[in-house]
Amino acid sequence: MAQLSKTAPVPVSGRKPALGIKNLRAIKTIIVYALLIGLSALFILPFMWMVSTSLKEQRDVFTYPPSFFPIVDGQLALNWQNYARGWNILPFNTFLRNSLIVTIANVIGNLLSCSLVAFGFARLRSRISGFLFLLLLATLMIPREVTIVPRFLLFKEVGLVNTLWPLILPAWFGYPFFIFLLRQFFMSIPRDLDEAARMDGASTLQILFRVILPLSGPALATVAIFAFIGNWGNYLDPLIYIRSQDLYTLALGLNLFRGTNFTQFNYLMAVSIITLVPVLVTFFLSQKLFVQGVQLPAEGLVHVTTLADDYYHFDRRSHTLTGRRAGNSFRLGDLVRVEVARVDVDRRELDFR
Repeated sequence: MAQLSKTAPVPVSGRKPALGIKNLRAIKTIIVYALLIGLSALFILPFMWMVSTSLKEQRDVFTYPPSFFPIVDGQLALNWQNYARGWNILPFNTFLRNSLIVTIANVIGNLLSCSLVAFGFARLRSRISGFLFLLLLATLMIPREVTIVPRFLLFKEVGLVNTLWPLILPAWFGYPFFIFLLRQFFMSIPRDLDEAARMDGASTLQILFRVILPLSGPALATVAIFAFIGNWGNYLDPLIYIRSQDLYTLALGLNLFRGTNFTQFNYLMAVSIITLVPVLVTFFLSQKLFVQGVQLPAEGLVHVTTLADDYYHFDRRSHTLTGRRAGNSFRLGDLVRVEVARVDVDRRELDFR
């Protein structure tokens, strides 16, 4: 009779495959980060050259062998005075004023006009609203260069050439991409909020300005930032419409450093860095708004009328209302279980029934 072996079976270890998968993931992560670092270096090199050139004398800009920072007698010779000299050589205070007027007017105009049109497409339905929206999207496919000559002739006929108005007025008639962006955002806001506000006697415009827009902070911030960046560095439109130097914007003012046979690169780069500061500050201060979802005007405590008139804490990340009593919690927007009854923006309250 064959005898059974009493040797315990050797357990099969699953660590090697796990370690192999872990190593593959680590290698993949290293490769991805290496590619990202390499691409980031390529994108940041022009900016670093700009900083380096702004701190050099004109004769040292194209010296060979090149050096990142100017070195004289073995010591760093950073010419910080290039920033003040470059700014004062030309009337950049006037150019800055003109750029601020044009940029702020464009931001306000885009926010107001695009919000009104987007609200109409998102909330005011009609038989031709779909066709009009498709027509709006079709204008996005028209190259901007096609409209340069007709627009110039239009402003010339009304006598607005060599003024700032051609740089401001188009923003007050809407921009298709911004309208599309806001319309899609408005459609994600529940219509129950509109109905609740209308029950309280709010008009259509009051619903827009007191209900929809307060909930659309991320979308409005995106539009404002895009409009700010696009108009702050706009060079083509001022070049077409502006003739007088006292109406130049910063972009046109920078071009004055370029002569027929000579370009003052150190001053040009120094003032260019100064003009970049507002854009960088605006972007870094507003970047959190790009990742925020739809937010309610209510923060902290929200009044719920049905559950014993208790007060509930509003979690902005999960959009959840949690009561002081155990078990009293539900997700905001769960319209099957929660129905909005009243919106009070002034008190930052939402009543549910």
